[in-house]
Amino acid sequence: MNNKIVAAMSGGVDSSVAALLLQQQGFDLMGVTMKFFYNEEIGISREKTCCSLSDVEDARAVAAHLGIPFYVMDFSETFRQEVMERFVQAYEQGRTPNPCIVCNRYLKFSALTKRAAQLGFDAVATGHYARICSENGRYLLKKARDESKDQTYMLYSLTQEQLQHARFPLGDFTKEQVRDLAEENGLINARKRDSQDICFVQNGSYADFIEQYTGKTFAPGEFVDESGKVLGVHKGIIRYTIGQRKGLGLALNEPMYVKALDLDQNRVILSRNEALFSDTLRIRNLNLIPFDTLPGTVRCQAKVRYAQKAQSASASQTGPDEITLHFDAPQRAVTPGQAAVLYDSDLVIGGGEIC
Repeated sequence: MNNKIVAAMSGGVDSSVAALLLQQQGFDLMGVTMKFFYNEEIGISREKTCCSLSDVEDARAVAAHLGIPFYVMDFSETFRQEVMERFVQAYEQGRTPNPCIVCNRYLKFSALTKRAAQLGFDAVATGHYARICSENGRYLLKKARDESKDQTYMLYSLTQEQLQHARFPLGDFTKEQVRDLAEENGLINARKRDSQDICFVQNGSYADFIEQYTGKTFAPGEFVDESGKVLGVHKGIIRYTIGQRKGLGLALNEPMYVKALDLDQNRVILSRNEALFSDTLRIRNLNLIPFDTLPGTVRCQAKVRYAQKAQSASASQTGPDEITLHFDAPQRAVTPGQAAVLYDSDLVIGGGEIC
């Protein structure tokens, strides 16, 4: 292992402080901002200044302040194939994807890591709040010390090789400590607001992006209840996801929520809130971290969405690429396409995509 690390720099305070900490530890750094897309791919005119240009300039300024070389590297074709195409296809198939998980797996810790190796760098560092350690010959992923900022849900798909070449310098820090370090060291983005949105969805509407990207329109269809009674007309099936209540545009006698999407009939099935709860789910496209397969039935805690508190459950491997998860208490709006991530206290067992 050598002393050279690529610092993936988004222009935000987290990745900037990650680079700062590694420099203070004596590593030889190169700063890289990954270019993921061009304006016209996401519905912005070619002439308009890209919304992320200021982020690139912030990353460049921090790199200059630290005295490290800085480059913008074009990964737009890989991003289009691995992230944007998967995102669109999932919605077209009635699933609700998480593109940040896919981006971590295929871009930051695959494509960028390979590029770094070609340039003689051993690892890629990011500003994620997570920790890596090694034990019994395997690399383990653990929650950040500050669980309120933990991002391991987004990182569960990293393989042993990817974990070996990943660095998460912020794993032992709180967000406020990170901002204080940035301020103390004169970084221009010390108090910069965190980005919350999916980077390639510019106006917050996934459906508008999909229609612009594909050139397709998605036909209206029927809202129905669980008995098949027609309740109204929806605006295209890609505009709805499990558990949704807002934006239905219906005047009903009681609150109703999206329970399922029937692609064959182009129907959105609505139900009362209590019908959204279930205690069992299956996940596929597995990635397990401490071992290759589950050793029998495993007691764990599991999350079916990023912001959820982990819930007590039992997990059993029911196929080479399938785990069945039984929760102690029913969970609301379990959504196909999202990830279920399994934990043993602060250790990430792994996870997969909800079927």
